[in-house]
Amino acid sequence: MRPDFTKIDWKPVTAWKAAHKEQERIFAEQAAMKSFYTQEDLEGLEHLNYAAGIPPYLRGPDSTMYVTRPWTIRQHSEFSTVEEANAFFRRNLAAGHRRLSVAFDLATQLGYDSNQECVMNEVGKAGAAIDSILDMKALFHRIPLEQVSVSMAMSSAALPIMALYIVAAEEQGVRPEHLRGTIQNDILKEFVARNTYIYPPAESMRIVGDIFHYCAEKMPSFNCIGVSGYDMHEAGATADLELAYTLADGIEYLRTGVNAGFEVDAFASRIVFCWGVGMNHFVEIAKMRAARLLWAKIVKSFGARNPDSLALRAHSQTSGWSLAAQDPFNNIVRTCAEALAAVFGGTQSLHTNAYNEAFAPPTASSARIARNTQIYLLEETGIRHFIDPWAGSYYVERLTHDLMRAAWGLIEEVEKLGGMVRAIETGLPRMRIEEAAARRQAAIDSRRDLIVGVNAYPAPEESEIPAPANDRGAVREAQVKRLEKLKRERDAAAVRRALASLEQCAKTGEGNLLECAVEAARKLATVGEISQSLENVWGRYEAAVRTIAGVYSVVIADDEAFRTAQRMVKEFEREEGRQPRILMAKMGLDGHDRGIRVIAAAFADIGFDVDIGPLFQSPHEVARLAAGNDVHVVGVSDLAAELNILAPQLIDELRALGREDILVVVGGAIPPQDYDFLFDAGVAGIYGPGTALPIAAQKILEMLSASIVC
Repeated sequence: MRPDFTKIDWKPVTAWKAAHKEQERIFAEQAAMKSFYTQEDLEGLEHLNYAAGIPPYLRGPDSTMYVTRPWTIRQHSEFSTVEEANAFFRRNLAAGHRRLSVAFDLATQLGYDSNQECVMNEVGKAGAAIDSILDMKALFHRIPLEQVSVSMAMSSAALPIMALYIVAAEEQGVRPEHLRGTIQNDILKEFVARNTYIYPPAESMRIVGDIFHYCAEKMPSFNCIGVSGYDMHEAGATADLELAYTLADGIEYLRTGVNAGFEVDAFASRIVFCWGVGMNHFVEIAKMRAARLLWAKIVKSFGARNPDSLALRAHSQTSGWSLAAQDPFNNIVRTCAEALAAVFGGTQSLHTNAYNEAFAPPTASSARIARNTQIYLLEETGIRHFIDPWAGSYYVERLTHDLMRAAWGLIEEVEKLGGMVRAIETGLPRMRIEEAAARRQAAIDSRRDLIVGVNAYPAPEESEIPAPANDRGAVREAQVKRLEKLKRERDAAAVRRALASLEQCAKTGEGNLLECAVEAARKLATVGEISQSLENVWGRYEAAVRTIAGVYSVVIADDEAFRTAQRMVKEFEREEGRQPRILMAKMGLDGHDRGIRVIAAAFADIGFDVDIGPLFQSPHEVARLAAGNDVHVVGVSDLAAELNILAPQLIDELRALGREDILVVVGGAIPPQDYDFLFDAGVAGIYGPGTALPIAAQKILEMLSASIVC
């Protein structure tokens, strides 16, 4: 089914499209803003007469909003072990919370077991390791699953995680129909932004459809998908791009459900959304208002008759990208401003990031400050007593209107390509987001955009912020022992039969994948085994590596540091007979690649010969690629604070290949206490968040020239 979007009762957007090509997006920068707004700016706007609690829900999904039901405070459990996460959950339950949010480690997210060689350094990173039913039972030990709502941040390995969750509930005596919560299950955003994917897009959508089907039949109170714009926001998407591509993903999921044989009213009300909230305060407010109206229009075009189906249910998370490593206590204020925008925009639940997350996982203290930020807004400010308090503002209403139009033009572009799956295959959404990220970085590097403590108002001295210690070796050892125990005690033949049935289901298209995965989980199959069964049929997806050029330089061309770096490149080329060549690399399982792609775009515009390596590489693979491409420098980025392990391994691998002449520089989330260790290990340069890229390029060129002279 493909709804006819041209029949939606809006005026043509042709005039907007022409103007959109000629000016920078107002949603990225403030350049297109007027100096003041008046009643005239509201003339002709179509959305002004809508009320909260009534379709299309622009002013809020509930008629009384926070007056009678405040937003839900959600904080993720980013603990490395299920025991720590379980203790955290039980403390929250004792305090009266009934909604739990689970974060999984990177190995689990990519469908690996903790004993697999490729995840040696990844176990317990960014969340808890879940390998089998033993881990899932320990995660929810003494937690009555029929009494709580569980949100699980999982897309790529949603199938085995859902299966283990269902079986863990069964062992508590809780039937699937009594389970409440949300599985993220948003695989499309992985291909657009976050890169934590396993299978190709079309095959991944088969999993989404089968989870829809299972939940509709057996789990009527469970939300079968959480569509995430947050990762697009973090990858660099402007508000119009985040809004458009997130809703375009939603359209694809609606289409998947309808094609599976369901009426849209049977499942639309159980689709939820997650938005990223950044520092462009009023635009973020307008974004969430616009999203509700657009979604109502979209769902109605699929034939929905139940008003509840039209209501967009939203969770929000404050930006991680906006957190600065320099003068990090400023991040407390940033998070508060972003949380305020989310509340003014009408979010129904909210996660606030901790101030130290630019370089380390949250500590108990920083997580408490993040949570209390919401409590201050809820209990001390009085803002919960007003419904859509910015309604009627000339500026906010005009922003809402313009943002709806901008997003709609982008949605139409996706639909003309054949929908979001096809658009992802063309690379268009990723390219648009990467261009936006490069423009934003150029604006910061040239000081057109000011970041307090980074490129303006620097602190007189650096703050020492403790990073939590975490012995992931011990975490992995415990997981491996648990896996060994499981495999000794289970019926191996029964496991093989269950996995064979799952593989056959994937191969023939007959049956339901989640049904088969649940049966495999009952037989004590692991996450890695269930994932491998599908990989045997579909393979593991590898995205094409593309680079963009010319975007960064358009914004920063007149900057003196940028021009100096370009001159230094030309001098190097004259002396050496070729351009300085750099390989941008990601090691381990951290799929966030905004950093290396923005740096690649900037360095290419400066004049470097830039290579970008594939994601999820080992130090050995990166070293071989660097030597084979005869690069001068390897630049490694990581957002999981693991460079103290990976960078020394890379240096050793280069030395083993006889290429110790290749410099290794690093950037990303690096705890300050790791700097001396990395320098001692042979790292040539460390460039943390907030480093101006032309300055980094100059320093690298100086090191290259010095090493060549020597």
